[in-house]
Amino acid sequence: MRAVTARLHSVAFQGIEAIPTEVEVDVARKGFASTSIVGLPDTAVKESLERVRSAIGNSGYQFPRYRTVINLAPADVKKVGPVFDLPIALGVVFADGQVVPELSGEYMVTGELALDGRVRRVKGVLSAAIEAKKNGFAGLITPVDNAAEAAVVDGLQVIPVGSLTEAIGFMSGQLPIEPAHVDLQRAFEDASKYSVDFADVRGQEHVKRALVIAAGGGHNVLMIGPPGAGKTMLAKRLPTILPPLTLAESLETTRIYSIAGDLAPGVSLMGTRPVRSLHHSASAPALVGGGSNPRPGEISLAHHGVLFLDEFPEFPRSILETLRQPIEDGYVIIARASATVRFPAEFMLVAAMNPCPCGYYTDPRRGCKCSVPQIDRYLARVSGPLIDRIDIHIEVPAVAYRELRSERPGLSSDAMRAEVLAARDRQRHRFGAATTVTNARMTPRDVRGYCKLDDACESLLRQAMTELGLSARAHDKVLRIARTIADLVGVDDIRPDHLSEAIHYRRLDRQL
Repeated sequence: MRAVTARLHSVAFQGIEAIPTEVEVDVARKGFASTSIVGLPDTAVKESLERVRSAIGNSGYQFPRYRTVINLAPADVKKVGPVFDLPIALGVVFADGQVVPELSGEYMVTGELALDGRVRRVKGVLSAAIEAKKNGFAGLITPVDNAAEAAVVDGLQVIPVGSLTEAIGFMSGQLPIEPAHVDLQRAFEDASKYSVDFADVRGQEHVKRALVIAAGGGHNVLMIGPPGAGKTMLAKRLPTILPPLTLAESLETTRIYSIAGDLAPGVSLMGTRPVRSLHHSASAPALVGGGSNPRPGEISLAHHGVLFLDEFPEFPRSILETLRQPIEDGYVIIARASATVRFPAEFMLVAAMNPCPCGYYTDPRRGCKCSVPQIDRYLARVSGPLIDRIDIHIEVPAVAYRELRSERPGLSSDAMRAEVLAARDRQRHRFGAATTVTNARMTPRDVRGYCKLDDACESLLRQAMTELGLSARAHDKVLRIARTIADLVGVDDIRPDHLSEAIHYRRLDRQL
């Protein structure tokens, strides 16, 4: 008897990119009953056969009693995860002739199957939706719980299905399903609200000033102070003064969270800049990403946001050194034998550390019990090259009682953000409205062009380089910070007071 073949469209993933994949099912109508999957499937895909078999039977259909071959093309791309459950099940039912499909070539299909035929949410649906539109498909058939994130792609029908039966009914033209819709502007506005504010922080006004400079130019920050000084509290509020996420930035960040499976059910977009905090016991793959099937790490989940590393010297030095390349390049590359995956990783690094092992070296209220060699060994855990890559070093002292009990409100996030936005506007005008370049990412050529110094500034910088022993990289960092300080006050020329403040934020170079 003649074999019957069904063909559906789905996606595989490499990094955050979706790769169009054809799911071909061939039912031979002869021979012994056997089923095989080819096309470089991983274990989760191979195991899908049992889920598919049960889901088809429990949905009122029959699994073929003949030799069945399922091919996932292209065959040289590894297929990972349960995303192929639904298209495989549809292909089996169609290829066996139990239902005649009408729309199989017009839609991409994704979804994991439960044994009773329910369709469960999967990772990476936003990337799948973007790829479906890019390749001219009419729409994407997706689990109900994933519909909100896929529906943000304009001009694409997103068909939410809750069961295999619904998917079969829609594909056969027997069950009309209303496409999911999301009011993109409203969803973005609703998601763009922060629950914290810098006004909650008592005292530390000089640290807030440093964070305004950091946010204004996109500079990385190292805070040094005793326990309880408010370092964590300050770091978690930094996103509230950064420029609001653009829609393009939000989509890119949401794609990363979708691929990682960290997007909450029903959430369409991430409207606030993420803050990722990592414990010092975390492994290198947890920080930069990895695994046999590479997934994004914390530095990619902090994309367009803040990566906060508390107890900075407690991290193994080998792990901290992995930060050097992403800080410079804005992305991380994970190489495997089968493929090389690139994850975006443009983040602001905020690190916090104690000034000594006990933490009280700079606290006037408590005596430090650490010896000088102990302090030196503690500070030496963080390498000089990594410190060089952190633009601003700021001391965070213990907060005095009178400041804690003061009724006078501190500087609020709204006031700080207004300064930041004004500085970022000057940078957009300088570097071009179409770019996202900030002062922190100026090239050496840009530094020479936009950070010119008069004689007084030259003398001041020369003295600082000699006394503090600043490296060539630290020299450029000082100029970039001074450029940001000048932008904050709205002037074109760097003045001695701007340069002096910038040098102040590098004084810890001598200690570290």
